Amino acid sequence: MTETAILVLEDGRVFNGTPYGAVGETFGEMVFNTGMTGYQETLTDPSYHRQIVAMTAPHIGNTGVNDEDPESTRIWVAGYVVREPSRVSSSWRARRSLDDALREQGVVGIAMPGTRALTRHLRERGAMRAGVFSGAALAPVEELLERVRQSPKMAGADLAGEVSTASPYVLSPVGEHRFTVAAVDLGIKAMTPERMSQRGCRVHVLPASATTADILALGPDGVFFSNGPGDPATAGFAVEALRGVLDSGTPFFGICFGNQILGRALGLPTYKLRYGHRGVNQPVMDRRTGKVEITSHNHGFAVDAPLDGPFDTPYGRAEVSHVNLNDNCVEGLRLLDRPAFSVQYHPEAAAGPHDAAYLFDEFNALMEGHRRA
Repeated sequence: MTETAILVLEDGRVFNGTPYGAVGETFGEMVFNTGMTGYQETLTDPSYHRQIVAMTAPHIGNTGVNDEDPESTRIWVAGYVVREPSRVSSSWRARRSLDDALREQGVVGIAMPGTRALTRHLRERGAMRAGVFSGAALAPVEELLERVRQSPKMAGADLAGEVSTASPYVLSPVGEHRFTVAAVDLGIKAMTPERMSQRGCRVHVLPASATTADILALGPDGVFFSNGPGDPATAGFAVEALRGVLDSGTPFFGICFGNQILGRALGLPTYKLRYGHRGVNQPVMDRRTGKVEITSHNHGFAVDAPLDGPFDTPYGRAEVSHVNLNDNCVEGLRLLDRPAFSVQYHPEAAAGPHDAAYLFDEFNALMEGHRRA
């Protein structure tokens, strides 16, 4: 007899399928990812902590799991939803199947025919809490629904400290040492400091709890704040640290959660998006040039900033540098009177297109210009 798994949404919608990965139960915010590829990078992205991720691509697991592409040391998603798992791993790089990797790390998942209906439902109703149940965890739906509704919400969640490195570590530059960067790990992906290392940066990765004093004690040429999970409104510790960095005049670059932290450091509010941006196909326009980039995204919160020209902040004038062409969401901020900028997307392209890789070069140019000034 075929085993059963069910997905229960906070609003009472139920989907039926079969277990995929570990058998048991899990809870999290239900979101969807539109990437056709990159499932291994998605699973190991710390920004997905406490989220159940549904993949909109119909076939998942085709290339198995290797030991080169993970973005961290573990799978971070709370649960996984796919339509049709691949029966075989068709890649010479594969070391194990995706199903085996999920099982080994205790990630509860479900394979079900309704991923399209689920995605349409989330687009209409918004991201919401959910639970996946299989095996001994199965119970009457009314009971499972009540447990889902008792699970924690993403709004107000302070999660960066749960995914950050416990102690500092260093990535050496590839080739000539050009700059020293202090990178605050709010949920950093492995490829991000790697991109800086490839450009001659010695990258000191610091825990999320790093203070301004901890950061500046390294004598960095630049400071970087990473992506990460949770509600930026709870990250007052990071906002305070960044304000000290801005006061010092040290060049700053932030991505994703780091963009939201810069916004809050400038006195701007953040808000929760209806269902967020997650995938590798988001069109973003650089307002300085009019160039459109196809970009990799994973965020459920955004910065609320004026789009019509420069605005005043405690650190001088600022502007919205990039916008999302799907919904006009703020995708980048730039200070005009101090060396600081950030974007809401992932220029490290893990996984995703390389259109935005130039931002790491811009960070180098900002550090070089500040050094000469």
